[in-house]
Amino acid sequence: MQKYSLFILAVCCITLSFAQPKKILFIGNSYTYVNDLPKMISEMGASTGDSLIYDSNTPGGYTFQLHSTNATTLAKINAQKWDYVVLQEQSQLPSFPPSQVAVECYPYARKLDSLIHLNNPCTKVVFYMTWGRKYGDASNCANYPVICTYDGMQGRLRQSYLEMADNNEAVVAPAGMAWKASRAADSTLNLWSSDNSHPSLEGSYLTACTFYATIFQKTPVGLPPSGTLAPATATFLQNIAHNTVFDSLSNWNINVFNPKAAFNYTVNGHQVSFYNNSTYATNYFWNFGNGATDTLPNLIYTYPNAGTYQVQLIANDGCGMSDTITQTVVINAGVGIENQVVDELSIFPNPATNSFFIEGDFEEISIIDVLGRTEVFLHQNQISLEKMPKGLYFVEARKKGQVWKTKLVKE
Repeated sequence: MQKYSLFILAVCCITLSFAQPKKILFIGNSYTYVNDLPKMISEMGASTGDSLIYDSNTPGGYTFQLHSTNATTLAKINAQKWDYVVLQEQSQLPSFPPSQVAVECYPYARKLDSLIHLNNPCTKVVFYMTWGRKYGDASNCANYPVICTYDGMQGRLRQSYLEMADNNEAVVAPAGMAWKASRAADSTLNLWSSDNSHPSLEGSYLTACTFYATIFQKTPVGLPPSGTLAPATATFLQNIAHNTVFDSLSNWNINVFNPKAAFNYTVNGHQVSFYNNSTYATNYFWNFGNGATDTLPNLIYTYPNAGTYQVQLIANDGCGMSDTITQTVVINAGVGIENQVVDELSIFPNPATNSFFIEGDFEEISIIDVLGRTEVFLHQNQISLEKMPKGLYFVEARKKGQVWKTKLVKE
């Protein structure tokens, strides 16, 4: 019970930490500093009691490649443990041909992501999906006709930013898609400044609303207007941002890489083998429904008494995010032949290298790793281990409802 109390205390501390200001670093260029986007987002948060501490490095025209070696950028990344770091690439580069983007953009997105997580593994990286130029990219149109129009350029930007986010298990702030939705709903509302590239006040406000929804996961509807923005225009843009973000959270990887608790189990008499299938988690807490607990990823637990038990697994990522799953486990008073463990399985060699042999004729052989991942072999006496990494495995053999078990080490 002491373990459980300490765990609850840790969860409480984590919960309290969410009341603290969010710390955000913006790395980009003029699409971030025009109209002071970070300040606009901060003011939105302050209006609802969501405090935000921010810093930025946004030299004009900067690319991820330039940022990856820029002394100011690197110093700011390491200045403190950021909750979020926002990455915005040069406005045209992600819209170029995929082969060019793969060489000139993706490696430096990965490098920045690695540097960010080297400073703090718990920082969430947010890729800032920008927008296409109002009339397409005239300066590069001849070389790549796809971006001759706004829609073509926006489509390439969307694809590149989503790929960067997926490749780095990061979130996307879909500002560019909010711009597209706004343009479709009211083409008379000009989101671009006079150069048809940088944002007008309306464009920056829509972008800020999109960030507010992405980071705080709250609707921007009802936020106050910024600057000279008319209330009716602000309401329109708030609804565009809300619908863009919340109609498809998984598209933008929002909460996709949070811990997800999952497990399966097998019952043999009073002995239960629990196989942990959780994802994006590093810490685990088991409650077996009878007061007993454990923190191993995978384990075998023997119930002293028959009964029906609610088994709970809490999976935590070590960064304050957790998920819980509960399943019902029934332990019968008698041990029937259908779930009886007959004897320990005889295998050799053990430890093994490339393969091992099983004594006996079995219908099914299961090889289970410590994460609960299972590979099944039918009617085989020699089992290949060539594709399996070194480590500890559980081996189960079945025949006519009976089960034999043992452990195996691959060297």
